[in-house]
Amino acid sequence: MRLLNRCLFPLVCASVLCGTAAHAATVQPAAAQAMIDALSRANAAVVGVRVSASADARSAETLGQRRSGSGVVIGKDGLILTIGYLLLEAEQIEIVTQDNKTLPARAVAYDLATGFGLLRPLLPLRNVSAVTLGSSQALEPGEPLMAMTGPQANDDGDVSMTRLVSKRAFSGNWEYHIDSALFTSPPVLASGGNHSGAPLFNSKGELLGIGSLFVSNAADDNVRLPGNMFVPVDLLRPILAELQQSGTSFKSRRPWLGLTSNDQGGRVQIMRVSKDSPAQLAGLEAGNVVLAVDGDTVATLEAFYKKLWDRAAPDTEVRLTVLQGVEVKTIVLKAQDRLLTLKKPSGI
Repeated sequence: MRLLNRCLFPLVCASVLCGTAAHAATVQPAAAQAMIDALSRANAAVVGVRVSASADARSAETLGQRRSGSGVVIGKDGLILTIGYLLLEAEQIEIVTQDNKTLPARAVAYDLATGFGLLRPLLPLRNVSAVTLGSSQALEPGEPLMAMTGPQANDDGDVSMTRLVSKRAFSGNWEYHIDSALFTSPPVLASGGNHSGAPLFNSKGELLGIGSLFVSNAADDNVRLPGNMFVPVDLLRPILAELQQSGTSFKSRRPWLGLTSNDQGGRVQIMRVSKDSPAQLAGLEAGNVVLAVDGDTVATLEAFYKKLWDRAAPDTEVRLTVLQGVEVKTIVLKAQDRLLTLKKPSGI
């Protein structure tokens, strides 16, 4: 473990331990040391992730061709969990360990439904133990937590104190939704603001979630509070074996239109249309408002996505009622399987 992190750990762990004065008064030295040891082991399993996407990657338009973030070892064989968008159409993947070793890695899985990604180093990891998967079921707002970012070429990684602010559903503007996400504040302060794939731990060193986004409304949709959204590892357990076997989950095989949208005031408005997507081919444009899917009114992203995904096959017809200017139109699109539009990284 790097000197920076060794020096920080007692201080940061003390902050976790002393989340409330009442709790601090009951802590015994042995328990405090046990917590520091658990979090130190967890930190040793955190790695930096560096990815170069294919030169013609469609995802480079929004994610860039070179990406960096973090991951954490969850398997005895070196299996690493990260946020999946880092791995999209990857041509080259490297991990950076806490002892500053750079190792080549390959993608194992990308799960569109949860957003998780799995990768595995091509060379064995030395002196690194897999972290324990925890659960966010019993987490309560206000609970102190710790987010860790992995090392990069010119960055030692970091350890950030944070707290759970809320647990609620999350709808991403890129055709993404999970029914339960973890929102924390203050936000992770990684070098360059890079929180992608940062693991979130409790005071026992158990992994609770993987960092996905910086958000401005961690507490509530109507309250401005900067923070982060983490995908809970509770979503990983039921599909982990499936991901390792097939490279994705069954739920990821669903219709994709190629829209970036938001919802405000009971309206689903299109902000951007992906190039050569079903939406662009059908004539949808930024500024259009989606009123209904297959005749059923939708007023939120969640309702829009769930209605879109409620069909047996991904490559099926979708009938959208949209407002274009002052004119209401019905547009029929041929949806696509998103996973088939992307180049698969070597390994998946």
